[in-house]
Amino acid sequence: MHIAFIGFGEAARAFVSSLKPLGIGRFTAYDIKQGTAEADPVEAAAAELGVALAEGPVAAIEGADWVIAAVTAASSLEAAQSVEGGLKAGQVYVDINSVSARRKQDTAALVRARGAAYLDMAVMAPVHPRGHRTPVLVAGDHGGAVAEALSRLDFDFRVAGDEVGAATSIKMIRSLFVKGLEAITVQAISAAREAGCFDEVYKSLSGSYKVLGWPEFAEYQFERMMRHGVRRAAEMRESANSMRELGFANGGALADAIASLHDEVGSLGCSVPEGGDLGAIADTVLAARREKG
Repeated sequence: MHIAFIGFGEAARAFVSSLKPLGIGRFTAYDIKQGTAEADPVEAAAAELGVALAEGPVAAIEGADWVIAAVTAASSLEAAQSVEGGLKAGQVYVDINSVSARRKQDTAALVRARGAAYLDMAVMAPVHPRGHRTPVLVAGDHGGAVAEALSRLDFDFRVAGDEVGAATSIKMIRSLFVKGLEAITVQAISAAREAGCFDEVYKSLSGSYKVLGWPEFAEYQFERMMRHGVRRAAEMRESANSMRELGFANGGALADAIASLHDEVGSLGCSVPEGGDLGAIADTVLAARREKG
């Protein structure tokens, strides 16, 4: 089997790491960072994992059985357009990007017009440490040989429906809650620290919402936003699109606000201080925010 990746970031690398021991014959990839100042990590990861980097997206998918699209949310349709000229009947385009149902439907139309199958796949948990065995939802062309391959390769998958968008809709709506909870936690704790009332706010929140598991819960929310905020902001903008597609204008505005905060915190370039408690973590974010102006 030959699997090609369009986008060779964290998700693609995690998938290769867990798929490789299964005897996959060949991995190829193309990443938009190739040929830029940001190419070194991509090239190093490809060399370590035994993935052949192609000179362009069409070259990457030549002869591939599966094409797994794993790019940023904002580039999902462009990724499909970049390989459109090389897609052929018999290939399966696996779209794991976190985008709205309409975006996936537009992508599916492009892929199917070339004779390839389209699989709407929503990755429902962090890709580490399980790689491709991370729980996923699938929709679209999930039957027959595709279902057999998913089972044979030990994907932890569940069918969300036949219509493209059924899988990603579940993730997009869930993301509004998950990333919204992160955002409101980070904002409230940061504001409490800035206002000098952290102890009182923390005591109230941890007492009222004991089930969340304080302070570890809040520390984890900070860590996720500090490390992955920019990427998760792009996903939240697609969640905003999902809300608007469903007729929820205020839901779209809410998701936009959540995206903005994720982008702000993720863009600070700071990380959780070693051994730091929740207050120290919040102080790190506030200090980076002041420095950035």
